[in-house]
Amino acid sequence: MVHPGRIVPATCEIVDIAGLVKGASKGEGLGNKFLGNIRECDAIIHVIRCFDDDNIVREGGMAVNPLEDKSIIDTELQLKDLETIDSQLAKQQKAAAAGNKDAKLMCTVLEAYKAVLEQGKNAREVTFDSKDEQQVAHDLFLLTTKPVLYVCNVDEASAKTGNDYSRQIEAMAAEEGAEAMVIAAKTEEDIASLETYEDKKMFLEELGLSESGVNRLIRKAYALLNLQTFITAGEMEVKAWTFHKGWKAPQCAGVIHTDFEKGFIRAEVIKFDDYLQYGSEAAVREAGKLGIEGKDYVVQDGDIMHFRFNV
Repeated sequence: MVHPGRIVPATCEIVDIAGLVKGASKGEGLGNKFLGNIRECDAIIHVIRCFDDDNIVREGGMAVNPLEDKSIIDTELQLKDLETIDSQLAKQQKAAAAGNKDAKLMCTVLEAYKAVLEQGKNAREVTFDSKDEQQVAHDLFLLTTKPVLYVCNVDEASAKTGNDYSRQIEAMAAEEGAEAMVIAAKTEEDIASLETYEDKKMFLEELGLSESGVNRLIRKAYALLNLQTFITAGEMEVKAWTFHKGWKAPQCAGVIHTDFEKGFIRAEVIKFDDYLQYGSEAAVREAGKLGIEGKDYVVQDGDIMHFRFNV
């Protein structure tokens, strides 16, 4: 609608971490390297096999078992977290006994995590009330504190409704308070190979799907990380900017440049639906739909914004 010189979409980097096998926490396979990769990520998308195929043999030749596959990964991550905790706990307990307040706080957090992990549960099940405890917990960067999205990789016939395997994972995720979704990876590969939007749409319609699994995955990933998007629009460039849900206008201005936040005066805001309805910024202004917002305005997903600032 704006026809700018350049369009810059929002991006989400997804890292494919392969080779995590039973014994990874003890260095089996390429375990330590890949566990280190996970530590650097903000969230985990755990893709689980939920289809039968005699040509793809599961390790050890065993039958397809998505819950066991999920459990193996959980166990390896939990063992690595226990190793991290044990490496710090003795030292912190000694300092706490000598009266060090920071060490006492650290011991409280480490012991709470240790108790849960030793039960075969993930550290994300532990919650802390005080901000000091929450900060200490955050700084540990434990693997099983990261939010997780379970992706059930099904066959094409199950792309719309899932199957018995995927329903097992969905039930387990509901018990954990985690997110789960169904995607047919092979089908997504076929969709991606089509050149035109029309061809992709027709392919999806034949499968009874309204959109690709990739689109749904992106939205789920953004929600998992509590992320949203605001947009700046002009003749030179239309750009999507990513921010954390609940941020106010000055914080979002700071995403563009720190000076925008420091010298924030006000934000001119057009709602996404209003832009679509009226067709241009000028038409939105004429209709009286352009909002002038101050420092307390909580930015909404899809807002189109101009920031006024003075440094």
